[in-house]
Amino acid sequence: MPSTPEAVEVFLGRKIAFGPGKAANAGGVSVSGLEMSQNSMRLQWTNDEVDKRLSGIMKAIHNQCLRFGEQDGFINYVDGANIAGFRKVAEAMLDQGIV
Repeated sequence: MPSTPEAVEVFLGRKIAFGPGKAANAGGVSVSGLEMSQNSMRLQWTNDEVDKRLSGIMKAIHNQCLRFGEQDGFINYVDGANIAGFRKVAEAMLDQGIV
């Protein structure tokens, strides 16, 4: 269930792990992306192949949250997801020569 911003502050203030929607919902978005990839390449992956790819994507998201959300031994997944997302967009803009 979604939590209000005030509830998230309480969780984080008490060092209770909280998975923000942008990280937790990434699985559904990723599966949609995998489906689009299959369709555009005219491929059909097995369920195991889709699960393997999705698992890799979700592990990478988790690792980014760990990398950017570590705060004195506590993992702030909200900060980790926000910082990782910002960096991804910023790096893409730099790669495109926009910045």
